[in-house]
Amino acid sequence: MHIICLGTASCYPTSTRSVSCTAVRFEDGNVWLFDCGEGSQVQLQKSPVRPSRISKVFITHMHGDHAFGLPGLMCTVGNMVPDREDFTLEIYGPQGLRRFIRETLILSRSALTYDYVVHELIPIEEQYPEDWNDWPEVIEATGSLHPQEKPGRTITADSDFTWNVLDNQKVSVKAGPVKHSIPSFGFVVAEQDLPGKLDVQRLRQLEVPPGPMYALIKKGEAVTLPSGEVLDPSEVLGPPKRGRKITVLGDTCDSSKMEGIAKCSDVVLHEATLDNSMEEKAEDLGHSTPRMAARFAEKTNSTLLMLYHFSQRYKATPVDKGDVSVEILLKEAEEELSSSGCSCKVRLAEDLMEFAVPRPSN
Repeated sequence: MHIICLGTASCYPTSTRSVSCTAVRFEDGNVWLFDCGEGSQVQLQKSPVRPSRISKVFITHMHGDHAFGLPGLMCTVGNMVPDREDFTLEIYGPQGLRRFIRETLILSRSALTYDYVVHELIPIEEQYPEDWNDWPEVIEATGSLHPQEKPGRTITADSDFTWNVLDNQKVSVKAGPVKHSIPSFGFVVAEQDLPGKLDVQRLRQLEVPPGPMYALIKKGEAVTLPSGEVLDPSEVLGPPKRGRKITVLGDTCDSSKMEGIAKCSDVVLHEATLDNSMEEKAEDLGHSTPRMAARFAEKTNSTLLMLYHFSQRYKATPVDKGDVSVEILLKEAEEELSSSGCSCKVRLAEDLMEFAVPRPSN
């Protein structure tokens, strides 16, 4: 499992940073995107990610620096996935995303060479800002589907404010609410735990023949031995190996409601738009500081905190006298974690940075 940071800037792209877009590449080669701001196609061309391998896209919220690149990317994927009848691009995001994609593609007369489906997450009441009703109320897609659009699911929150987005035999995705100026979500990607190591010596003692029985035991299924005895897998399996967990948060000034589902994350990608001295302004804008991000990492007992979504005021290489180094954000997060005794590591995301997510040791 690899994370590729395609865009790490807030609000608008610069000459050194593109806006929000993060790729997660799995062992089977499939790629999932988290957010897709304008310019994401250009970043993909510079990266090792092949657009034709993108199978799912998750949009945290509807601001342009997180969603405006999606229709263009969909057209690009069409050029790279010619007439694949077996391919459907799955897109997940807040209510309103379906209408945004459908009307953009229809008004631009953009035909695709593959099918797509949009699954919408319905926000809870507290996610809406006070001025929400001042805007047009109609956010549902109306009229006919786009020719390549399939009907999508409507996903509502459970009683614990969790949206069960996806669950299969290998990985699950849950979403939670984060506070921002419009409804915004965080996503938690969790691998299923792997079975423990087989005690081959014990299996030999029990005269279990190698082959299909080993596979069944590895799956956690009881088997009947030649003697007629039923063997419980727990007798010959070591402790399960914990799957990896990645948390990707959307824009937020309060991510506390994500703490439960993000517990023990191997990697947390948390925005740090402004430095600690500007915390009041950050909160007014619905954003976070390194201190706020570090506290989330501490409360979730996470292993690595990856800061991203930086304001343009922070420069990788300061040139002018008034320039502020982006390193201040790293230093402030490290100081917060150190003062609390938390062992979580911190990194600053950079455009086109790629790193592997190691399997947990326990």
